[in-house]
Amino acid sequence: MKLAEALSLRADLQKRLAQLKGRMKESAKVQEGDTPPEDIAVLEKEFDSLLGQLETLIYRINVTNLATADDEGATLTALIARRDVLAMRVSSMREVLDFVSEPDNRYGRNEIKTVRLVDVAEARRKLDGHSRSLRELDMKIQGLNWTVELK
Repeated sequence: MKLAEALSLRADLQKRLAQLKGRMKESAKVQEGDTPPEDIAVLEKEFDSLLGQLETLIYRINVTNLATADDEGATLTALIARRDVLAMRVSSMREVLDFVSEPDNRYGRNEIKTVRLVDVAEARRKLDGHSRSLRELDMKIQGLNWTVELK
């Protein structure tokens, strides 16, 4: 199985666990005299089984990420960490730019005037560069995910 397939399977297991948790909640408490829609013990057994599968899959994904390196020697784990931090940088920069770019809503001369302390054009140029780096890094990670076998 390719790493990308394992990642897809992990996402599916997480969705199934969330749905199962909802079913367990519906069956855990009912009005007096009513019967639960499903047997909670059966649901718990299925939940435990899925959790075991998820734990094994996460372990195998992590082992694979640590053992797989790109052509420059960086492990997938390092690339993922770099991508996560770069995504935080892009998100934060975009949020600041959106805030700074908002129009000044002064309705009269007596209201407080705000002044931009950021060169918006330069900040957008930097943001574009970081966004491009993020896309390229993400494509590199996706490429490795589809070529490497799960350990």
